[in-house]
Amino acid sequence: MDSNASVAKVRLDKWLWAARFFKTRSLSADEIGKGRVQVNGQVAKASREVRVGDLIALRQGQVARTVLVKAASEQRGSAPVAAMLFAETPESIALREKQALERRMNAEPSLAIEQGRPTKRDRRHLADWNRWSASAEPE
Repeated sequence: MDSNASVAKVRLDKWLWAARFFKTRSLSADEIGKGRVQVNGQVAKASREVRVGDLIALRQGQVARTVLVKAASEQRGSAPVAAMLFAETPESIALREKQALERRMNAEPSLAIEQGRPTKRDRRHLADWNRWSASAEPE
C-alpha cells in the first residue's frame, strides 16, 4: 500500500485529534461514541474514514462547530499546520460568535459566586452577626 492511499483516508478519531479539536485521540473517540460528531449529516463511528470534502459537525464543550475537511492527516502537528486541515463554515463562525456574545451579555448567575460553602471562620462570623434569631423581647 503506497503512502498516498493512507493520506487520502484517515480514521475520524485520528483526524479530529490531528486537527486539534481534542487533546487526545481517546477523547475524540469518546465524543464520537457519545454521538456528538456527525459526518455529512450522519452520526459517525470512530473508525469512519474521513475524506477531503466531508462536512463534520461537532461539539467542543458548549461550542458547536461545522467544518469542511480540506486535507487528511494522521499526524498531529503545530496549530498552524492543523488549521490547514479544515475550514470552518461561515454559518458556524457566525453562530459561534453569536453564542459567545450571548454568554458575555447574559452571564450565568452561578458563575458570579466567588466562593462556595462558608468556612468555619465565616460561620462563626455569621453566628456573631445574629442574623437568624428573631428576638421576641421588646427593646
